[in-house]
Amino acid sequence: MFGAPVVVREKDLILKKTLLLIDGSNFIFRAYHALPPLSTSTGTPTNAIRGFLSMLRVLMKDVPTDYVACVVDPKGKTFRSDIYPDYKANRPPMPEDLSVQIPLIFEGVQKEGIPFLQIPGIEADDTIGTLTKKAVAEGFNVVIATGDKDFAQLVNDNVLLVNTMGKDNSWLNSEGVEKKFGVPPEKIIDFLALMGDKIDNVPGVPKCGEKTAAKWITEFGSVDGVIENAEKVKGKIGENLRSALGFLPIARQLVTIKTDADLSAEVPSLESLKLKTPNRTELLDYYNKLEFRSWAKELKKTDVPGEVKPLETSTTAQKRAAVGAAPVEGDTLDLFSQEQESETERTLEIITDKAKAKELAAHLEDLVTKDGFEFYVLADGSSQQEYMPVGVAFGTTDGKTSYVPIDNDVLLAQGLTLGTFKEIFGRVLEHKKPIKCGYDTKYMKHVFANVGINLAGVSDDVMLESYVLEAHRSHTIEKLAANWLKYELRGEEELLGKGAKKLSFSQVSVEKAAEFASERVFIVSRLNRLFKKALSDDAKLEKIYRDIEMPLSDVLFKMEQNGVLIDTKLLDQQTAQLNTKARELEEQAFEVAGENFKLSSPKQLGEILFDKMGVVLEGAKPKKTISGNYSTSEEVLSELAENYPLAKIALEYRTITKLVTTYTEKLPKMVDPKDGRVHTTFEQAVAVTGRLSSTNPNLQNIPIRTEEGRKVREAFISASGCKLISADYSQIELRIMAHLSADKRLVEAFKNNEDIHRATAAEVFGKERDKVTPNDRRIAKVINFGLMYGMSPFGLAKNLGIGRDEAKNYINKFFARFPGVHDYMERTRALADRQGYVETTFGRRLWLPEIHAGGARRAAAERAAINAPMQGTAADLIKLSMIAVQKWIEEKGLKSKLILQIHDELIMEVPEAEVDLVKENLPKIMDSVTELHVPLIAEVGVGDNWEAAH
Repeated sequence: MFGAPVVVREKDLILKKTLLLIDGSNFIFRAYHALPPLSTSTGTPTNAIRGFLSMLRVLMKDVPTDYVACVVDPKGKTFRSDIYPDYKANRPPMPEDLSVQIPLIFEGVQKEGIPFLQIPGIEADDTIGTLTKKAVAEGFNVVIATGDKDFAQLVNDNVLLVNTMGKDNSWLNSEGVEKKFGVPPEKIIDFLALMGDKIDNVPGVPKCGEKTAAKWITEFGSVDGVIENAEKVKGKIGENLRSALGFLPIARQLVTIKTDADLSAEVPSLESLKLKTPNRTELLDYYNKLEFRSWAKELKKTDVPGEVKPLETSTTAQKRAAVGAAPVEGDTLDLFSQEQESETERTLEIITDKAKAKELAAHLEDLVTKDGFEFYVLADGSSQQEYMPVGVAFGTTDGKTSYVPIDNDVLLAQGLTLGTFKEIFGRVLEHKKPIKCGYDTKYMKHVFANVGINLAGVSDDVMLESYVLEAHRSHTIEKLAANWLKYELRGEEELLGKGAKKLSFSQVSVEKAAEFASERVFIVSRLNRLFKKALSDDAKLEKIYRDIEMPLSDVLFKMEQNGVLIDTKLLDQQTAQLNTKARELEEQAFEVAGENFKLSSPKQLGEILFDKMGVVLEGAKPKKTISGNYSTSEEVLSELAENYPLAKIALEYRTITKLVTTYTEKLPKMVDPKDGRVHTTFEQAVAVTGRLSSTNPNLQNIPIRTEEGRKVREAFISASGCKLISADYSQIELRIMAHLSADKRLVEAFKNNEDIHRATAAEVFGKERDKVTPNDRRIAKVINFGLMYGMSPFGLAKNLGIGRDEAKNYINKFFARFPGVHDYMERTRALADRQGYVETTFGRRLWLPEIHAGGARRAAAERAAINAPMQGTAADLIKLSMIAVQKWIEEKGLKSKLILQIHDELIMEVPEAEVDLVKENLPKIMDSVTELHVPLIAEVGVGDNWEAAH
């Protein structure tokens, strides 16, 4: 990108006649991929139809005009196929569930009163190009709605591009095109010819991207100029250019949009492109047929019998659908149909006066008994233990926002001093009645805690609301504003900059900081209204939010504050030992290779392995990656390690050096000098399965299968007079599999506390339990865990090192003995296919956006569909345990504290006087958070360090 595009709102258009041309083919695929699968009660898929018509509703609101055409590509070949037979030859076949929706989309466009064009032999681009030229000649402005950059070649003083469904929400004029692509509209054809078009299978210059194409055109003027000066371009890209010279004139023909196609039969005049009044009865039948209940309900309310106004509304829900947000409850995009966009204007008051601040605090305290308020905090600092508040924005339901700057420069203060702020606002912020709403409030609790304010009474967190509703999407506040409110919210980078020149919030003007924070608090208020409505309409999701995610946020805050004590001297010793080991491995590698090289370089390792040593993978030298190098990924090296010593050495070297750079060398630098502890951040709204993740530092990925990895855990120690206690759910995902499948044999095995892998081996191999060999048990263990992750016979064969037929036989035997598991898997695949998501035992919704994709992507989505309910249920269980344990600690007044959560394991730091009490009660609490068909068992260990307690 060459800078932000120029944004031209509709109010900037010259108010003469405007023709809106909609790139329908582009919209169809965007609509299909934006929404998860939806279908009618009879099984007709409707996600693309619903998404497409929702997009049109948004567009018709954003571009008010009476002249419109929705244009789509025709079936069959066009003149470009005559020029280049391979044009569009690499396009995969249209997904079946989309192809059946296409006629219904076309029908819907026409019933909505929008002129529809699909002209045989003429691509949509050329139809739009021709209509654009004709309209400008007749005195129209033209707006082309598309996400396709090819149309930038048509932009001029009378032609704009609009991409209201994109993240820019922008209108591009000529200046905007040049800023976006680096070349003006009249050079776009040459620009596209140099780059080529992968989607349409138009070859360009290999490895020539936007920057290179723009640079060449700027330097040489055009494709012709580039061809004439090709010898001047040096390096590999120059070689690529010279290899493509013969095709560049053809590429230019292929990417040029025609503006002189014969449309006279279909469009005798532009008056034929005027919006039509829809027939109310026909449109209502169409909505009812596709079970679009909200639109049918809306239509029934129209006052004029038999007629309805052309499509012109744009509710929050429709805008949300248009930018790709998943529906919240099956086919109910009408969930927010009554929630019209607020007409309330946002007001802002900057409060630097002590008397005014007291008035605001009194008003906020008054809201404790009423609607509550929203808040947003700006802070500076590099870690959660150092964040300091710079200002706080408060918002109320009337649209009023107030920004209170905080400044400790007593002489030149631009706001309240920290002491004054605490004196005035501390009471209302610490009030425990749940009336406060924010975004990422766990972070804000740290900010306030660092200055002695114990933030309490948080009723809602829009980040967590979004996570519960749509875990698979981004939950940044900017994305939420765009997806749900179609609002372009400025990011921090826009205000503060980036890199070495990035400012802090205290370095920008109070006015700019105030506007930034108040805009966010206003968005928080709007989002919270929508999210609360969505959650209240789904009892299971609301329970996940209210009973798990919100209380867990407070537990995680306490754990992050607690931190974990680190033995830095031990880690320094381990670093020295590991570095010595790494040097020894390098020497071994040099000896095997017969020369010195950089073992840490994937490129050099690949060249040694595959070029010099002639190593083969599956009988042949592997192909190079897109970077031009051989892959030496962990997967590749693991396959080679058994037969090629250098691959085995390289794997071990990587493991050792990663331990050094990620843990033994890095962790001591992350210790807080105030308490000698490392304070990780638990990310609550990242993993789609509901699992927590750990960052800064990541403590969840310390390898435990190697001796060196386990030694790292020895550096996590207890404080003087304390022990570490670890509690880990035993075989939790297998137990959940037994619960979900309700397979009788599997359930009984767990109820009888049997060795589940031995029990499986006995069933699969038809042996008595005491006759099962260690190898039998090993195979059964691989089968148990493999099937949980949807492993195929090929995967099992590869894992066990056996033939595919033998692996298939093992799987067949397993399913014959555990038919409930097979039935569960088949039911789950069908359910995922039908509704686009699966659920945990507790009702957490796990979306599968790729479930209707083709080939490997669909297969991966089906595997995820089987495993996600198990991972997600396990995540819910450990979260419920954390909440229950923290509640027990507080009720008993104990000094013990939770310090870490790693997958299915909880780690506590416990005073020696409380060890016996915690050791006895911790597993009881964890085992009783819910009832499954099989017992939950938490195993407990005690030690002076994490490894010893495990």
